[in-house]
Amino acid sequence: MTFTGKALIIDDEPHVRKYIGLILRSLGATSIVEATNGAEGFEAFQREHPDLVMLDVNMPVQDGIETLKQIRALDDSASVIMLTSLSNRQTIEEAVVGGALHYIRKDTPRDELIATLKELLSEDDDQTSG
Repeated sequence: MTFTGKALIIDDEPHVRKYIGLILRSLGATSIVEATNGAEGFEAFQREHPDLVMLDVNMPVQDGIETLKQIRALDDSASVIMLTSLSNRQTIEEAVVGGALHYIRKDTPRDELIATLKELLSEDDDQTSG
């Protein structure tokens, strides 16, 4: 599976953006756009129309759950995967109810993260093409 689209990574931690960006490039992403908080990320979403959004839950200025709501209100078919260092049930439920495809813990081992992204991206591709 190759992901040949544009990705938007919204996370306040530069090393996380770089790490996720490297993984998405290894999967074939043609373009990576970065944002450091939810408000900046939503502006980038409107401007760039990415095929995939990797969205951190906890950020300054505007959190990921609020940003997810804004993105889904603008485009209810947007592919958003939440990133979190926490895994409390309430946050996960909010993300799923809010329309996220999935959530991934930031401490997920690299091979597992790649496998999960491949699976999610191929499922999302199947749903949008079928």
